[in-house]
Amino acid sequence: MNSSTDGTIAKLFESARREIAKVIVGQEDQIEQVLVSLFAGGHVLIEGIPGTAKTLLVRVLARIFDCQFKRIQFTPDLMPADIIGTNIFDPHQQLFQFRSGPVFAQLILGDEINRAPAKTQSALLEAMQERQVTVDGTTYPLPPIFTVFATQNPIEQEGTYPLPEAQLDRFMMKIIVTYPREEEEVAILRTHQQGMRVEDLERFGLQHVGGEKELLAAQDEIRARTIREELLGYLAKLVRATRENLRVEVGASPRSGVMLLMAAKARAALQGRGHVLPDDLKAVAKPVLRHRLLLKPGAEVDGFTPDDILEEILTRTEIPR
Repeated sequence: MNSSTDGTIAKLFESARREIAKVIVGQEDQIEQVLVSLFAGGHVLIEGIPGTAKTLLVRVLARIFDCQFKRIQFTPDLMPADIIGTNIFDPHQQLFQFRSGPVFAQLILGDEINRAPAKTQSALLEAMQERQVTVDGTTYPLPPIFTVFATQNPIEQEGTYPLPEAQLDRFMMKIIVTYPREEEEVAILRTHQQGMRVEDLERFGLQHVGGEKELLAAQDEIRARTIREELLGYLAKLVRATRENLRVEVGASPRSGVMLLMAAKARAALQGRGHVLPDDLKAVAKPVLRHRLLLKPGAEVDGFTPDDILEEILTRTEIPR
């Protein structure tokens, strides 16, 4: 692989991470995972309690990559047409005209997606998979850079609906955002005391690090990468082990393996390497696979989580030399 290309992607990644750090305190792992998904062309599900900067992170991404940004607030009464658009009758021209919905943008923030019922959540399915929407038999293409960042509250919270399995499978990663550490929380308070309100991103001096051209070039280059045959075997063993685990009702799908492959190749590129290491696969395994595992009721009662199962699989699966 061309080392100069590797360096270009790594430089873009570092520039993006540096700009994000002007606004977001901490969350280094989560920011890396978000950028891995963006560079790999995958959608992201971000889970965390309200007030942990999930929405803010996506706003900053849109600003530094100069992308058109739309926010969709999911509520119990939101309808599919409110997302994808609808045909409106024009009395002057005596015909129906399509009025596009907020899904027609480059970066979409689906805020609190699990507060809407399944019918509305599923309105994003075709858009996420095919990067197009169909209304009354007519298909409308979405932008080449089309990425959905959906935030959700933990499903134990009141007024939430679990996402359908078919939609969960469309997300490359599920990223868990937790409370900040004490020193990070002090830094957040210090920023606000200095009058730097996150509602006004202009005051943070954010710089553009790239645009659609750079993102598309990075995605094309990452897709074109190859990895060693033995690592493909290692990847397949990780995915298949989720189906054979006695605590798992439904394991990871073949699509999961493709997503894991793409995420690992993107992480290698972001690290400035032309080759994928086992560490790349291990680093992205949990965010790529955790939302694709359905545990048996007994395992959940015993307190096991998908991350526990994946940690066990990563520990037991032999790494190729």
